[in-house]
Amino acid sequence: MATAREQPASWGDASVLQHADGLSRCPWAGLDPLYVSYHDDEWGRPELDGRALFEKLVLDGFQAGLSWITILRKRDAFRTAFAGFEPAAVASFDDKRLHELMQNVGIVRNRAKIEGAVSSARAWLDIEADEGFSAYLWGFVDGRPIVNHPRRMSDIPTQSPISERLSKDLKARGFKFCGPTIVYAFMQAVGMVDDHLVDCHVRAQARGKA
Repeated sequence: MATAREQPASWGDASVLQHADGLSRCPWAGLDPLYVSYHDDEWGRPELDGRALFEKLVLDGFQAGLSWITILRKRDAFRTAFAGFEPAAVASFDDKRLHELMQNVGIVRNRAKIEGAVSSARAWLDIEADEGFSAYLWGFVDGRPIVNHPRRMSDIPTQSPISERLSKDLKARGFKFCGPTIVYAFMQAVGMVDDHLVDCHVRAQARGKA
């Protein structure tokens, strides 16, 4: 175990990072207060709200080729630009709105990703009407988190057979920017997969509640 003063966040073969508050965390959170808060309060916590799941999946698509902290710092601007990620609103975006979004310096101005968000919103509406988006997603893990036991970052995969199946199905339904690696990161973030390192304090809290 390294202390935050001794070692910056890294992926590689890193284990937990001990912070000045005495808590050990997954090293990818580093020292950035925003990232640490996201790690402690959101990442890996089971999310069941369909709108929130849509938001996270779309933002993970915008992350492609970028770092998550970049998206996290822009999240409020994204929420404003994308009507609070209400799928019905996003699905109705027209060319005029897309042009406006391309002028918005607060978000990632990538035309393909913006258009992909609209396509994904329309696909979300179909799934929500048919079976519920949350139920659809969680059905891929039989309704409960897959709990892994990684001790180092190198123990964590970048995709899985389930993320490959879910990615394929999402694409077939009209979702964009949802390859198996993006989908696995999404599954980790919304708690479908628990990949907190075993010595992370968040993992210890979860064991205490079990």
